[in-house]
Amino acid sequence: MIIYQCDLTLHDNVFFASREMGILYETEKYLHNWALSFAFFETAYIPKPYRLQGEAAQKPTYLEVNQEQSLLHLNEAGIYVFPALPITWSYQVNTFKAAQVTYYGKSAQFGGEGARKNYPVNYGRAKELAIGSHFKTYILAAKSIIIPHWIRLGKWSAKIKVDTTIITDVKQKSGEYITRHPLNPLDLSTTTRLLLYNRIVMPPSSLVSQAQLSGKYYELPDQTCLPLGVAYGANIK
Repeated sequence: MIIYQCDLTLHDNVFFASREMGILYETEKYLHNWALSFAFFETAYIPKPYRLQGEAAQKPTYLEVNQEQSLLHLNEAGIYVFPALPITWSYQVNTFKAAQVTYYGKSAQFGGEGARKNYPVNYGRAKELAIGSHFKTYILAAKSIIIPHWIRLGKWSAKIKVDTTIITDVKQKSGEYITRHPLNPLDLSTTTRLLLYNRIVMPPSSLVSQAQLSGKYYELPDQTCLPLGVAYGANIK
């Protein structure tokens, strides 16, 4: 197993609607591993349909066996991408205007009847991860792979620089351990027990941080611990 360390530097603002609070749409400071997986390996390992129509265009297919655009293709290739840990980050709040449509109306406390005024009614604020923010993630691969130097991520297809190194002197251990790197609990092996953790609530599935686990794991030279046997949907019954 080859372990790649990927250092990500934002060259554009990254926006996900992790939380929606009235007119404020907030981006979580962690980067979800499923989003990163598509950013790294879509078209190379995950087929990208030319066009989706009807119900297929509206339904997520992250772990659907019979769907083309599924993360299970990476399981077959022996590839797994971990969520990204924020190293240094900052936010920028931007105001956007939505189209004025007849089927949408605001209640009085949020400015109803605003169409009679000289400013837009349908607007919101996006709290985005700002340019220059730095993240770190790891990619497991059964054999040598090519990792792109630039990727696009988020609703705005933000440009992100990727610096990749191969980690050597990795030890395999077993027992209880604590990892400071975020994990996706749905991707943990059934032989890995999740004992304690902090929950990171974000779609499409919550992540965990500062987790205490029990099972087999990799110990990296900087004392970071990563669980063995991770795969997309491994813990879904």
